[in-house]
Amino acid sequence: MINGLGTALAAAALAAPLAIASPASAAPRPVRSHDVRIHDVRIHDVQGAAHVSPLNGARVARVPGVVTAKTVNGFWMQDPRPDRNTATSEGVFVFTRNRPGAAVGDAVRVDGTVREFRPDGASSGGLTRTEIDAASVAVAARGAALPPPAVLGGPHGRRAPTRVVDRGHGNVERGGAFDPRRDGLDFYEALEGMRIGIGDAVAVGPSRYGELPVLPANGAGAGTRTARGGILLRDGDANPERVILDDALAPLPGMNVGDKLPGAHHGVLDYSYGDYRLLLTATPRRAPGRLSRETTRPQRPGEMAVATAGLGGLDPDAPPARFTALADDIVRGLGSPDLIAVTGVGDNSGPDDDGTVATDQTVAQLITAISAAGGPAYDWRSVDPRDNADGGKDGANERSGFLFRTDRGLAFVDRPAAAEPVPEEPPDRPDPAVTAVKAVRRGGTAGLTLSPGRISPRDAAWAGAQKPLAGELTWQGRRLIVIANRWYPRTGDDQPLFGRNQPPSRPTEWRRDAQARVVAGFVNSVRKVDANARVIVAGDLNAGGTSLPVQTLARGAGLAGLPAERPPGDRYTAVSGGNAEDLDHILLSASLAARKHEFDIVHRNAEFAERAGDRDPTVVRIDMSGK
Repeated sequence: MINGLGTALAAAALAAPLAIASPASAAPRPVRSHDVRIHDVRIHDVQGAAHVSPLNGARVARVPGVVTAKTVNGFWMQDPRPDRNTATSEGVFVFTRNRPGAAVGDAVRVDGTVREFRPDGASSGGLTRTEIDAASVAVAARGAALPPPAVLGGPHGRRAPTRVVDRGHGNVERGGAFDPRRDGLDFYEALEGMRIGIGDAVAVGPSRYGELPVLPANGAGAGTRTARGGILLRDGDANPERVILDDALAPLPGMNVGDKLPGAHHGVLDYSYGDYRLLLTATPRRAPGRLSRETTRPQRPGEMAVATAGLGGLDPDAPPARFTALADDIVRGLGSPDLIAVTGVGDNSGPDDDGTVATDQTVAQLITAISAAGGPAYDWRSVDPRDNADGGKDGANERSGFLFRTDRGLAFVDRPAAAEPVPEEPPDRPDPAVTAVKAVRRGGTAGLTLSPGRISPRDAAWAGAQKPLAGELTWQGRRLIVIANRWYPRTGDDQPLFGRNQPPSRPTEWRRDAQARVVAGFVNSVRKVDANARVIVAGDLNAGGTSLPVQTLARGAGLAGLPAERPPGDRYTAVSGGNAEDLDHILLSASLAARKHEFDIVHRNAEFAERAGDRDPTVVRIDMSGK
């Protein structure tokens, strides 16, 4: 069929008048699932100006639309005759169970039942997707022109709110104000299922797991950008202008922050995994940016360099290239610091749940890789956990530890756990995994009963989580106490940012706050022994610098947080869904913060699709010359 004729036939086939009022002018009557089938309904009547369809559960007949995209169990269709209410979507997903017979460009009429499907499961905090569970699909014409896309961003497109996800409180699916002009959640709901256009998009996060966060129109009008092209997560500003591209319908190219997708690209807007997602219908062309991996200067004579590094579950079976990349981060990126608070070190058998907890083989391979990269000799200290007692994947037994140089005046003070027998354990075989380290006076200042030793490992705050590790060291004879951390991660227990409950509940934040209190209490016990003790708290705190847990630690223990010393555009170690945020920290006691020091976040991982770990390492160089 000639396309022009098909378009004309499609327009005639879909031009039936409406018999019920549009939600723009009046609310449809309540409908129960056993009501008779409703005719003369259009897609915007199905969608309504709300997160739940006013026709939910109703049987509808001959709903017209043009197929805009299809998948294995259904298709999206859009009404070519939209109403004038931008709060009601003109697109909807039609669930056919099996591969649909209708093709893109077909003008169809659908009989079925309006449903609210929750892609992430009934118990999740995610939203539902409005869809029609099809009983029958009739093709009225073929070769119809696709409805023009709703363009996001740019001078003539629709612009998402740039700060507010939702101003309300409570479950948005149960009603309340619906304002797409002011609330990002409502903005995207009003486009659900529609054909969307996005032009000259710029990546604000790397492509990972089939997702790519971007800003339309080269980021024009977007919130605070990073110095390297991303977008910063800030208090009260979760950047709802971000658009998540998804590869469900077409592959996406590998992208780093700052890479671009020139020209216009089209897809349909869907909802799953706690977010609205633009499913592009064709693979876009990537225009690479100029992002390079940063390096920092090495420490000078008289400076002590302390760093953080996340190894992301490294184990001996990891590809050799990963060991090489991590060694390059340490040697070239960080300038071979004196001490590294390391997190995410897996045991010798990796994910195999075979009772192995030792990690000496993993560490030996990393130290060898550092040497091969031209780095100095490093040594290692940690405490093996009890099997499957530190959270994460069963069998991996990830833990924190210390990598330290042996050639620049830094020495680790070893104190085994024999001094602290554990109740219900044989007195000659104490278990260091559950033996608590304590602060004591040694040589006129604070020292530790164990080194390395775990902080309050039996405290409920650390149940199913990695335990913080304290180590006593000396720098050219001066005693230091360093604490390596990996606090409880953000998990599926937290409700999604674009979910039904606003503001979303974040129970893992409460876990981290409890952990902050434990670590702060330990630091205060050190300060009680010696108010001028030299203490460093470092690692993956899984919380931003202004968050309650980090502030609880800093204020409660009299510590200075160093990421705040960086310019805002550089204050991030992770990129989560396109939001750049500071999740890794180094904090200093007053005795060290008063010394001349320089803190740096070395951007080598978080912004790149190909990377050795998820986080950017950090380093502080402290001038230890003088008294």
